[in-house]
Amino acid sequence: MSAELQATKMNLDQKINDNIKKDQEIVELRKVLEEHQLTIESKEMKIREDESIRRKLHNTIQELKGNIRVFCRVRPLLTNEIANAKSAEIEHINFLDSSKLELEKLSDANPNESMLSTRGGNKFDFQFDKVFKPTAMQTEVFEEISQLVQSVLDGYNVCIFAYGQTGSGKTYTMEGPESPDNVTTGMIPRAVMQVFQEASTLKKKGWEYTMEASFMEIYNETIRDLLNSDTSLKHEVKKLKGEDDVEVSNMTVCTVSEQAQVNKLLKTASKNRAVGATNCNERSSRSHSVFRLRITGSNTLTDESCKGTLNLVDLAGSERLKDSGSSGQRLEETKKINSSLSTLGQVITAIASKDSHIPYRNSRLTYLLQNSLGGNSKTLMFVNVSPKEEHWSETLNSLRFATKVNQCNIGTAKKKM
Repeated sequence: MSAELQATKMNLDQKINDNIKKDQEIVELRKVLEEHQLTIESKEMKIREDESIRRKLHNTIQELKGNIRVFCRVRPLLTNEIANAKSAEIEHINFLDSSKLELEKLSDANPNESMLSTRGGNKFDFQFDKVFKPTAMQTEVFEEISQLVQSVLDGYNVCIFAYGQTGSGKTYTMEGPESPDNVTTGMIPRAVMQVFQEASTLKKKGWEYTMEASFMEIYNETIRDLLNSDTSLKHEVKKLKGEDDVEVSNMTVCTVSEQAQVNKLLKTASKNRAVGATNCNERSSRSHSVFRLRITGSNTLTDESCKGTLNLVDLAGSERLKDSGSSGQRLEETKKINSSLSTLGQVITAIASKDSHIPYRNSRLTYLLQNSLGGNSKTLMFVNVSPKEEHWSETLNSLRFATKVNQCNIGTAKKKM
């Protein structure tokens, strides 16, 4: 009996010793866990600090590249254009490298043109920040502007607009085709997609964002809400009190939190936008469209905050009256389009010349985009070019205008807190 008691006691002592060891191990593991937790918190703080540094460096790089950058994109010949052309090749445009192209007059007619950068005769050289060949895909184009789009989440105003003659591929570049896929999706949906993806990533670092979208067009110098079919409402551009920015009255503003919501808005806007047929383009955009995404961000961990606006603009196509074959309503539309684009040119010239007066108010378009053109914004312009040789004169005009824009210094954009 005593032997059994002795064995039980020894077994109990062993259990007690085991429990003591386990308690000690638990204490040690808790210490290790606390150390790991402190390390994690330290690393997370370092990540937040690195993120703040990345933002500063990123925006410094964007500023060093120049506030108004110009990308030139030449669209490919369409199937019906190849069938009616002498050659399937674009022979009058020579791509010299990733930032230079040469426009050559191949016909016998004397263009009687002069240009600062010309090699003589009927050849004209142009240089931009980037030149996209007709083979360039939408993904390749967006890669070049994705860093600029990132700036809006960092608290900067960003404006990207497409300029060029009608039928040069502006709407395809900005919005994509009517039924887009992963390859053909345009810059507007891609930009919004990136904003949502980056906002989701930054959420882990303490950032929370609120996003508000609107979509409007300027048709015959009248602003229309593309998200509202009520045409009785009047929309005017107004200065925001206490802020260096503008807003449009009575505009539908939708809070969005996912890509699907924006895609639905884009479809609604596309159906409501004014289009019509001219000799230059059977489905010509007869208005300037402006998609705006206002972003407000705050970080509870760092007490940082920011505001940014992304303006994505598809300008109506320029076209000469004699070539457009327009009459009646179409003629009036063409006059208004050309007038507003002419004002855009005057504004760019005035900014480049550092004139004391900039004629922003001469057009609804320039009044709406005044901060993007000459104020607190990071701005990029696509100059879209038709590959058709018969459009040579319009192509030359577009490339000249783009050169003027590229030489324009609008100052350094400031972060909006």
